[in-house]
Amino acid sequence: MKRYRWISLLLWLAFLSPVLPTAAQQEQPKGPVYIVQAGDTLGEIARRFGVSLDALTQANGITNPNLLSEGAELVIPGLEGVQGVLTTVTVPFGETLSSLSRRYQIPSDMLARVNHLTNPSELYAGANLVIPQPGGTSATFSRATLKPGESLLELAATKGANPWTILRSNNVAKSWAALAGEVLLLPGQEADSPTGLPEPVQTIDIQPLPMGQGKTAVIHIVAPTGLTFEGTFMEHPIKFFPAPDGGYSALLGVHALAEPGFYPLSLQGAQADSTLFTFSQMVGVAPVDYPFDKPLTVDPATIDPAVTLPEDAQWSALAAPATPERLWEGTFRIPSPLAQDYCLETGDCWTSRFGNRRSYNGGPYTFFHTGLDIAGGSGTKIFAPAAGRVVFAGPLTVRGNATMIDHGWGVYTGYLHQSEIDVKVGDLVEAGRLIGLVGGTGRVEGPHLHWEVWVGGVQVDPLDWLEKTFP
Repeated sequence: MKRYRWISLLLWLAFLSPVLPTAAQQEQPKGPVYIVQAGDTLGEIARRFGVSLDALTQANGITNPNLLSEGAELVIPGLEGVQGVLTTVTVPFGETLSSLSRRYQIPSDMLARVNHLTNPSELYAGANLVIPQPGGTSATFSRATLKPGESLLELAATKGANPWTILRSNNVAKSWAALAGEVLLLPGQEADSPTGLPEPVQTIDIQPLPMGQGKTAVIHIVAPTGLTFEGTFMEHPIKFFPAPDGGYSALLGVHALAEPGFYPLSLQGAQADSTLFTFSQMVGVAPVDYPFDKPLTVDPATIDPAVTLPEDAQWSALAAPATPERLWEGTFRIPSPLAQDYCLETGDCWTSRFGNRRSYNGGPYTFFHTGLDIAGGSGTKIFAPAAGRVVFAGPLTVRGNATMIDHGWGVYTGYLHQSEIDVKVGDLVEAGRLIGLVGGTGRVEGPHLHWEVWVGGVQVDPLDWLEKTFP
């Protein structure tokens, strides 16, 4: 009888065991999780979610970071009270916290908390944005801008949408709470458009991001004809022109001495019906490792601010206008053919590169090299690197005998220290046209061609224009 009872008890326990949760099943993750993807490393995941590597390994009991496996669930620390699966997306230009909240249907305060946001400037273009699921992927939508004097009910009727759906999906408390000029999301299907900008702007792309000190950046907007755009960046105007392949393009230069960090890039525009819009978002400027040249010894008169400041202002003013006709095509040519031979012989075509930090007559390194010095003795021929129109040809104290050519769209090139100038103001030159001869006039230690490229009123690295096609 006792044996029978023991057998019955064991059978009863065996029957119950499948429905009793195990200790592992009872344990819930102590926070939101990220599912490891192919190619992930623990360090990259920590950076993406803004946590320390030590905190990530401790939260997950990891003893060997090299044993990270695809599909594993990692708890992301520092987000107590948040549950579910996390993913990350790159913040594009054209978004705000409000527009991202609407795009991903996640409350703004939740997005701010999950991303540790304390300032709107932290949502810079190119930043990582943590998205908790449900959600995690962009919802399908179309956009509509509320016009001045238009009610949300009128907008809904015009678009054939349910006004309550608009209120709910845009987190608007009351129909009268939506503001004129506000971009609202409606049910529909669009491409991956910027939800912080009005619906005619289909896409906007800025390359590269982050920008670099002394580099050229390109902004391209896909939008129908009949719109106008302009902007500002680091106190310099941005001028847009119809792009060859459609849409609108602008070139901007970043100053070589700009402090690395984040700066607002602001856009203003008018739609075809004259409705105005404005938008601003932070974009990054990354450092570039420019070397320090050996101290230079020059005529003291050429570094006297009483001489240099007026001349600098004159030279800068020449490169300020952005004429609408684009005259150049493709990459620029090297202005001096001798540089090609010199490069083949020595492996280095340039005696000094753009951006190098400079000191004159034992002073501090507060200057930078504004162009590219190309090897060549006095009398070496100088040729136009691209088509353009001459806007200056004459003598200056610091720059010596100098020429400046306007290539259109705010792009200029300058040629300094010449012994002879073979063009005059107003001449239209083609690529390869003789424009002067190398010399040693102005602030120099010896004869050479100092070649500058200006974009949007800023000197930029000429080598980029020899290697790339802009825009």
